[in-house]
Amino acid sequence: MAGNEWINGYLEAILDVGSSTRKKNDGKLKIEKFEEEKLKEQKLFSPTKYFVEEVINSFDESDLHRTWVKVIATRNTRDRSNRLENMCWRIWHLARKKKQIAWDDARKLAKRHLVREQGRNDAADDLSELSEGEKEKGDSNLLESAKELSRINSDTQIWSDDKSRHLYIVLISIHGLVRGDNMELGRDSDTGGQVKYVVELARALANTKGVYRVDLLTRQIASPEVDSSYGEPIEMLSCPSDGSGSCGAYIIRIPCGPRDKYIPKESLWPHIPEFVDGALSHIVNMARALGEQVNGGKPTWPYVIHGHYADAGEVAAHLSGVLNVPMVLTAHSLGRNKFEQLLKQGRLSREDINTTYRIMRRIEAEELGLDAAEMVVTSTRQETDEQWGLYDGFDIKLERKLRVRRRRGVSCFGRCMPRMAVIPPGMDFSYVTTQDSLESDGDLKSLLSSDRNQNKRHLPPIWSEIMRFFTNPHKPTILALSRPDPKKNVTTLLKAFGECHRLRELANLTLILGNRDDIEGMPDSSSVVLTTVLKLIDKYDLYGQVAYPKHHKQAEVPEIYRLAAKTKGVFINPALVEPFGLTLIEAAAYGLPVVATKNGGPVDILKALNNGLLVDPHDQKAIEDALLKLVADKNLWSECRKNGLKNINRFSWPEHCRNYLSHVEHCRNRHPTSRLEIMTIPEEPMSDSLRDVEDISLRFSIEGDFKLNGEIDVAARQKKLIEAISQTASSNGNPSVSNSPGRRQMLFVIATDCYDSEGGTTEKFQGIIKNVMKAAGLSLGLGKIGFVLVTGSSLRETMEALSSCQVNVEDFDALICNSGSEVYYPWMDLVADGDYEAHLEYRWPGENVRSMVMRLGRVEDGCEDDISEYAAACSSRCYSYNIKPGAKTRRIDDLRQRLRMRGFRCNLIYTRAASRLNAVPLFASRIQALRYLSIRWGIDLSKVIVFMGELGDTDYEELLGGLHKTLILKGSVECGSEKLLRDKDNFKKEDTVSMENPNINYVESYEAHNISAALGTLGIK
Repeated sequence: MAGNEWINGYLEAILDVGSSTRKKNDGKLKIEKFEEEKLKEQKLFSPTKYFVEEVINSFDESDLHRTWVKVIATRNTRDRSNRLENMCWRIWHLARKKKQIAWDDARKLAKRHLVREQGRNDAADDLSELSEGEKEKGDSNLLESAKELSRINSDTQIWSDDKSRHLYIVLISIHGLVRGDNMELGRDSDTGGQVKYVVELARALANTKGVYRVDLLTRQIASPEVDSSYGEPIEMLSCPSDGSGSCGAYIIRIPCGPRDKYIPKESLWPHIPEFVDGALSHIVNMARALGEQVNGGKPTWPYVIHGHYADAGEVAAHLSGVLNVPMVLTAHSLGRNKFEQLLKQGRLSREDINTTYRIMRRIEAEELGLDAAEMVVTSTRQETDEQWGLYDGFDIKLERKLRVRRRRGVSCFGRCMPRMAVIPPGMDFSYVTTQDSLESDGDLKSLLSSDRNQNKRHLPPIWSEIMRFFTNPHKPTILALSRPDPKKNVTTLLKAFGECHRLRELANLTLILGNRDDIEGMPDSSSVVLTTVLKLIDKYDLYGQVAYPKHHKQAEVPEIYRLAAKTKGVFINPALVEPFGLTLIEAAAYGLPVVATKNGGPVDILKALNNGLLVDPHDQKAIEDALLKLVADKNLWSECRKNGLKNINRFSWPEHCRNYLSHVEHCRNRHPTSRLEIMTIPEEPMSDSLRDVEDISLRFSIEGDFKLNGEIDVAARQKKLIEAISQTASSNGNPSVSNSPGRRQMLFVIATDCYDSEGGTTEKFQGIIKNVMKAAGLSLGLGKIGFVLVTGSSLRETMEALSSCQVNVEDFDALICNSGSEVYYPWMDLVADGDYEAHLEYRWPGENVRSMVMRLGRVEDGCEDDISEYAAACSSRCYSYNIKPGAKTRRIDDLRQRLRMRGFRCNLIYTRAASRLNAVPLFASRIQALRYLSIRWGIDLSKVIVFMGELGDTDYEELLGGLHKTLILKGSVECGSEKLLRDKDNFKKEDTVSMENPNINYVESYEAHNISAALGTLGIK
């Protein structure tokens, strides 16, 4: 204790101060009462408060407080000394822990900033001053490059109302409770402003000329915890009027995750692949149906897919990749910003934050959204500069530099950045009446005459509910409307109101803080806020001056604004940080001046509306002064009201939609390719001329090895039969049959990465293929099942492995090679799918990234030959690198981060037991290739069985999730590459895939009878 004598002395001083303020018979007075008495005595300095705030600031002091209560209640000197010593050690431990956490986090943050800066410098060096030749080229090609420019420029034209267009738009918002009417906003942290925003956006877009249909995709919830309406698969949001040329807007609910549970967004991550597959199925079916209606039978693919929040952004990225449709992202709030704020608070360690909020998983989804998005919609410039600027995949200086080079027609060396478009959210003004825009007489005398009982029945119910709290309901109302969240800073507002006697004389305060039945049954954060509110009302004796109704309906919110406006009141949003501030726009529409936080979106809103004052949310005195100024100065109040009503149309939904569609139109550099046709599988039996063939896929070796009679070789015969059947299909008016191997009831996908420790193919590979095919024959019969092989190896290596295993390549309908970057069809002479290659072209840096991967993949103290290019496995869509045995290389997450910082967007996979690294296009992967084939061949993903081992390449986790069935063959794979996937501080496997998924099953071995039995349990017989 010698080194902590100052603490001991300080605590003794605290005890002395405490004892002088307590009554003799109140030895067990709690610390809160002690501090309250000190405040009453002219707010004397509180050493206790100072010590806790300054010495152990940002820690949870509950445990320390319990010890403190015991100390001040102890009369025995010896016990008191012991308790003091115990408390000192607790403080020392907390302080030490805080310093360690702060040091570790600061070191990691500094390292990340250093890496980021190096990446930006590398990009800047490559994109440095243009040469004279480039300048001349840029000047001569300026007009031509402007036509090819995919980004938004200053010449963006306003959206034209063209009825001849029939656009199909897909919006995605997964979490929360989403429905069109009586939205339960504030029910929980997942059901807030985002729900209202996406529903109103869907309705507004559907009412825009040229838009034929809008689908809002969300999660289907059939849980007894919530209303049954959330379990309905389809809900109409807007019914089109006759002659409008639209079929309206709809909520489409996709099953995802546990069917009978309503789970928070932090727990949804393992179920994202399932949602992707379900959404893909819906979009394909809708594209077919809309094509029949308005596009002459040709599929009508979405004009844009728009993801809202990180989870929906990841879904949109995958759908965008497989459909080759442009993607737009709106974050609503950002994970990296929240992560850094939580670290600065020091209450939780990095591990605790990750466990509680799944924050690293969310950040990676946001980074993927940046990789894939053509455009990112932000509400304010602050969101662009201060929040998105924290991400590896976006740098505002590099984005501007790339935009300039594109306009000049100069190479960007494969680097890409999404364009940030500031488009403020719109508002539905249908509830705003002409009367709302007229000058009010400022009181309720016309509504509240001396005969209250007679007039009460004419008032909206919510008015009566609010006014029953007030002693004098005629006074101006200060209105705050938010959910009970600490970030909304309602307690500071209440303190400002309670401590300003002038403000209390002039106005009442109305707090609309969501809906509640029992505070104790609410989430911890909400119950703490509401309990504090009640305590403060009691502390300042605000009864008769503050209204805090328990319930209100969403439809009653306009009446709440009207009541405040009738009393010449003020609306306030005192949030610590407000990403946008939609309630400020709503308040302005009803003629309410506003006071708002200066942190975030309100800065831009008040600049446009000029109808209020900005304040520092931490400055209680500033809040008091701003409210008092607007309430007391009637001329200023009238001027702010007038300005708000005059400028409010800038935030209308029609204006938002025109602005939004104009930006989307000018950022589209990818259009759905006309070659992506949906294969229609005929239901009728095959013609007599083909009855001798088991099926149309031209399988030459189904029941065993195919034997030739010498008259023709296999390849020639295959080609001849393909031509004959293609001619037959053409004569039947169905030329697209050539895109499919034939009629298949199911697809069996072999994805076992059978490699030894040196990356060579093991003998188990042959056994697995033969046993899977044998089990298939025992189940449905080989003619009804198609086989696909997916591998990280090149086509040449795959063919060699099949040849050494004595397996005929013609047994497969497709070979997916080089980690999903190439698709080959053995029944078409191993022709590569050109349309799939076109899909992968998006943001592929090509040769520009070839040497960069090799350079960045080596660790600082590594050797030059740790990573070397393997030219034999390289192709136009895949660069392969050999990893020297025993060499240390960067993990996938680290390498991807470094590439993003330099503006490169691609996918990276370690394969062949981590002896090979493949760099492929952003949307190339084995699971994406399977989704592509399911569209091409018209096979539902639920009819796909994927056979895997217990280990695999670094894309192993991606293959586990989704609607397809997965059979994990125990003992089939000896060595995997997962150790090089991500750092231990990153998210975990359970954040990517749920191993409790009923679609994932284990098979005791890869023997045929075990596989057949497992198929039987899946109902495949």
